[in-house]
Order: sequence, then structure tokens, then C-alpha cells
Amino acid sequence: MTAVIVADKLTRYYGARLAVDGVSFEVRRNEVMGLLGPNGSGKSTILRILTGYLRPTSGSATVAGFDIVSQGLEARRELGYVPEDVPLYTNMRVSEFLQFMGRIRGLESTRLTAAVDEVMERLALGRVRTWLIAKLSRGYRQRVAIAQALLGKPQLLVLDEPTNGLDPRQIIEVRELIRSLARELSILVTSHILAEIERVAHRVAILLDGRLLTVHTLSEQPGASVRLRVRLRATDEAALRSSLQTIPGVTFVGSLPTPGCYILEGADGPTSTVRALVQAGLAVEEVTSAGSGLEELFLRLTESASR
Repeated sequence: MTAVIVADKLTRYYGARLAVDGVSFEVRRNEVMGLLGPNGSGKSTILRILTGYLRPTSGSATVAGFDIVSQGLEARRELGYVPEDVPLYTNMRVSEFLQFMGRIRGLESTRLTAAVDEVMERLALGRVRTWLIAKLSRGYRQRVAIAQALLGKPQLLVLDEPTNGLDPRQIIEVRELIRSLARELSILVTSHILAEIERVAHRVAILLDGRLLTVHTLSEQPGASVRLRVRLRATDEAALRSSLQTIPGVTFVGSLPTPGCYILEGADGPTSTVRALVQAGLAVEEVTSAGSGLEELFLRLTESASR
């Protein structure tokens, strides 16, 4: 599968402080890649490097095959960027702002009006096209920000905390928009809300202190093992773990912070697992699907790496 982003050993120092430490990853075509990590982990620095705001101290990266340093202008033409604090000109009307941004992106006048109309329809901005941006809700402002990033039909969309400050309905709208846009381009997105990333991303890159801990696939693969969260009546933990490891098909038993709660990987399914647990003499209180386990993976990796 063709990669739209190829980052190779990206490193960035701020004076003597190492902010990004030899990070390498790829973002494939029509893929949503989540970039995760605690504050100070290097997420924003990586985005600024990829979007041309910063030069790497060492290492390299390409966007749509263009080197971000030696072919910076060509690389930036192939990406649209929506930072966390979007710099909108609030005294402009929506259509006026998008026309202005289109001219900045180098769109010819013969294409500009059609391009603006297209992104306004894509982002459902038609009814507010003549409104001052200052009068828009935060949700509509975010749509305008994404619309300007899509002008020129880039191959890559970079979103930094796109749901920050939005209400639940607006978060759902942005989530659905990301899913639909991924059919047309690649998306690199950061967020502090792991559940949101889990809903939209195909893979995630997890960072800590500027280092890449892992790249993890979230989308379900054919034949992937079942992951179940089980809650048992807590007795002796060692005995519980020993019994769980005898359940047919189980390849991994992980403990959760709540007493009596475990993650089972490789199980046959909820019904078969409940039957096997009961036959093993265990008091079952709950068995549910554990999904991709992003939250548990994130906590386990960041906690173990910081020790």
C-alpha cells in the first residue's frame, strides 16, 4: 500500500532538550493514523515538522513523495493542516475567508469559485456562507477550518485535537466527517480522547518523551483473536489467573486495576467463554467484548516506559 507520509528517524532538539528522538512511521493512502501520547511526548513537534513549521535536527520525512525540507513547497501543497487553535479571520464572512485561503494556496481564479463551493458543500456550510466567522458556533468554526485545509484537494489532512472544546453532538459530527474523508485522502490526527481515536483510526502511533513506543493496528482483521473483558467474584488472584489460563483458546490473561477484572485474548467468544468459566468453578459476574484495547495498551506502554 502506498505511503503518503514516510518519517525516518525524525529528531528535533530545542536547545539542549531532546523533543523528538529518532521517530519513524508511515501513513498509508486512505488511512486514518492516530498520534497519541501524554503532554510533552512530541506530538505537536512532529506535526510542525511535517507541515513545514519546523526543520528536523536530523532525520527525514516525505509527504506524497516530496521531501519536507528540500521540496517543502511541493510537500505543503499536498497537505491541509488544522491546528488545535485555528487562526480564523473572524471579521471575514465564510465564503470570503475561503476565497482568501484559496488564493493563498495558489488556486487560479478560474478554479477558485468552484473549489470553494465544493468544500462548502462537503462541510455543509451553505447556510452560513455569508455569515461573519465571529458569529459562528465553535462547531461551525471547526468546519470552516477543515474546509480551508481541503482547498486544492491535498492528499493528506493533518488534524491536531479536532474535537477539543466541542459539545457531544459536534464531536459525533467531526467523527463522521473524518470517516467519510478517509475515503478520499489520508488523515493524521492527534487527540487526548482515546475513545475518539479508537472510533476513527486504523492504526495509532504511541509516543512518550519524544520516543515512539509502538505502532498498533486498531481495525479488526479477518481471523483476529477475540478479546474479552471478564469480571469474576474476587478471591485469590493467583488462583484466578491460573484457572483463566486453562480456558480453551485463551493465549493471554491480563489483569485490570479493578479487582476480579481481566482481559482474555484468544477466547472462543462470550457464550463459550462463560460456559468454560462456569465449568472451571469460577463465579462469573460479567463478560463483555474488550474491543481493540487501546486504553489498556496506552496505559501499559506509557507506565512501563516511564519507570
